[in-house]
Amino acid sequence: MTRYIIGYPATFLFLYLILMLVKFVHKVCWMPIRIQYAMRSQGIKGPTYRFLHGNTKEIFDMRALSMGRPMDHLSHEIFPRILPHVHSWMNLYGSNFLNWYGPQAQLVVTEAELIKEILYNRDDAYPKIELEGHAKKLLGDGLSSTKGDKWTKLRKLANDVFHAESLKSMIPAMVTSTEGMLERWKEYNGKEIEVFQEFRVLTSEVISKTAFGSSYLEGKKIFDMLMKLTLIVSRNAHKIRLPGISIFIKTDDDIESEKLEQGIKDCIIEIIQKRDQERNLDTIRSDFLGELLKASRDKDDLKRISLDDMVDECKTFYFAGHETTTSLLGWTVLLLAMHQDWQEKARIEVFEFFGETNSNQDTISRLKIMNMIVEESLRLYPPVPAIKRKVAKEVKLGEMTLPANMELYISPLALHHDPRIWGGDVHLFKPDRFEGGIAKATRNTPAAFLPFGFGPRTCVGLNFALVEAKIALVMILQRFKFKLSPNYVHAPVQLFMVRPQHGVQVFLDAL
Repeated sequence: MTRYIIGYPATFLFLYLILMLVKFVHKVCWMPIRIQYAMRSQGIKGPTYRFLHGNTKEIFDMRALSMGRPMDHLSHEIFPRILPHVHSWMNLYGSNFLNWYGPQAQLVVTEAELIKEILYNRDDAYPKIELEGHAKKLLGDGLSSTKGDKWTKLRKLANDVFHAESLKSMIPAMVTSTEGMLERWKEYNGKEIEVFQEFRVLTSEVISKTAFGSSYLEGKKIFDMLMKLTLIVSRNAHKIRLPGISIFIKTDDDIESEKLEQGIKDCIIEIIQKRDQERNLDTIRSDFLGELLKASRDKDDLKRISLDDMVDECKTFYFAGHETTTSLLGWTVLLLAMHQDWQEKARIEVFEFFGETNSNQDTISRLKIMNMIVEESLRLYPPVPAIKRKVAKEVKLGEMTLPANMELYISPLALHHDPRIWGGDVHLFKPDRFEGGIAKATRNTPAAFLPFGFGPRTCVGLNFALVEAKIALVMILQRFKFKLSPNYVHAPVQLFMVRPQHGVQVFLDAL
């Protein structure tokens, strides 16, 4: 009897291990072979799948080589530097090709019409991919990554916060923060200053004040931890880990990321609790955090959000709102420092509209030259170089039949640097290409320009970022002329967003 009692668990364990082995072989061998054959039979080619790691090692090696040193000259042709695998394999295999992130099939799509269909996501055929690992710790399950009913609820809340009238109430804080930055800049008159770090401080202060009603120092602690977590995500982006392995084996990055995740959560909860005390005073502000608090108390279960939801939304907005505007300001100032003629055109327009007074939202929207410059900056240096979606179920995309659970990889950078759309001068800074609007600039291919996404999941903070950036640019142009320093090193890199690796150094000349 004892022999039988001992035998049952052993048999169960043996069968369990066999089942796990079968699932493993199915995932890393059979499915990749099957998908690769199915796609090649439709004319979709790509680099060959390699056992377990797919093409991940090739991609990482190509990117390490391309971004391992600065560019030889001040060129805006950054596509082959930031995404060398997409650039190389597009030329080799065509506009749409198949590559592999480990055993996960990824269809890289660079045709604008197909991208339009994917991002419109009719019938929920192409949902967002689920964040995993360190990236999940960075952004949680906030608006940028969640889907379904939860996304609808959070999107409506965010839309209420960032509509035009709400933005008007945020402008005084944007102006005050920019004035503080420019006051510091007076010390650099006739000297060199690194402006990218200045813009990081500015945007973090603006978000802290306008969205959370908190101090810059409170926000700075969160930003510092988010940046450390971003570095961990970047370091581990090429690593393939089997599901569940982190339960048994934790790396130093795993341990550090868990500490940072908890630290970020604790800081955000502290800000939430401070604001929550206003409830007794009946003075809840209608900023982003105020709207989150109201939603957390909603009597309707379908509208109410949890504390974890609030924390994830705060993380998403702190990170995305800070990084996108910093990137936009940094690259735009670089471009204007390189192209003095456009800097002077923008300055003349600013003085025509504002003189030396502060800007406002109504007038900013009428700055035609400024708008053209910003759009051209976003075209050449889009903050987010790649967007991912997945195939929810077998679906027809163009002439292709895609299997369920395939990932779709869309590169705004590839579209923005495509000469078939923008012409032979695609890598030149030419703001006047947007003189007739985006439709004319893209030759009636609106999905060819997507610095903030496209379709129903277009970045909800789009107008916030643009208003903030334009206010800062207007105020800079009113007070300073600037030219590029010879110490500037042109080395665009991707760390979630596209940023200048060594900052942007310019010489200031007060007006």
